[in-house]
Amino acid sequence: MDADNLFGSTALSASRADTIRKTYMLLGLSVAGALCGGYLGSQSDTLANLFTGWIGWILAMLLLNLIPRVAMAARHNPVLGVTALLADGFVSGLVLAPILRLASRYSPGTTEIALVMTLIVFGAVTMFVMASGRTFSAPRGLMLGISVSIVAAIVLNAFLNIGLLGILIAAGIGVLGVCILVYATSEVLHNPMADSPIPGALMLFAGLFNVFVAILNILLRLNRRR
Repeated sequence: MDADNLFGSTALSASRADTIRKTYMLLGLSVAGALCGGYLGSQSDTLANLFTGWIGWILAMLLLNLIPRVAMAARHNPVLGVTALLADGFVSGLVLAPILRLASRYSPGTTEIALVMTLIVFGAVTMFVMASGRTFSAPRGLMLGISVSIVAAIVLNAFLNIGLLGILIAAGIGVLGVCILVYATSEVLHNPMADSPIPGALMLFAGLFNVFVAILNILLRLNRRR
């Protein structure tokens, strides 16, 4: 791991600054697609059963590997590339149908906590990137994201009563999510091959998706032990 990706600053040319902003705009589209797919999956026993079985697992693996390849191949085609990004987000949400259904039935509120913390991480880093101007400072991004994650966990407790342990876990994973997203953003900025915002959006979405899944799994395990 390159420490500069978390603790260094990157001077941005006008074109690179424009590219990273477009990258985050496209990331937002992927997130929107994932929300739609996740909602549809969480409401459907059919989809939950499909992706629980081996046929659904194989289908999910094929789609989640094929669609990003299509997006990369079409990164200079705005229509096809953006469509593939949306499809990648949507399918990523769909394949979570089994765990989302499980959470909604046996641990109400868990999905909402995981989703809120993930969106807060995404929102905090996105606002920082959009306001960065010609310099991206990873330490400042980390400080902003960490502060927002801690405040969000405390506010979340006021509405959902997750307790002290829940606050610590939500804040801790929020901080981890911020680190992942800031690190991935620095990776995108330092990549000389980033001639389109689509590859960066794919990379960042993968990191954000993993943050959500990690939060959800940890919260489900903690609820099972209660």
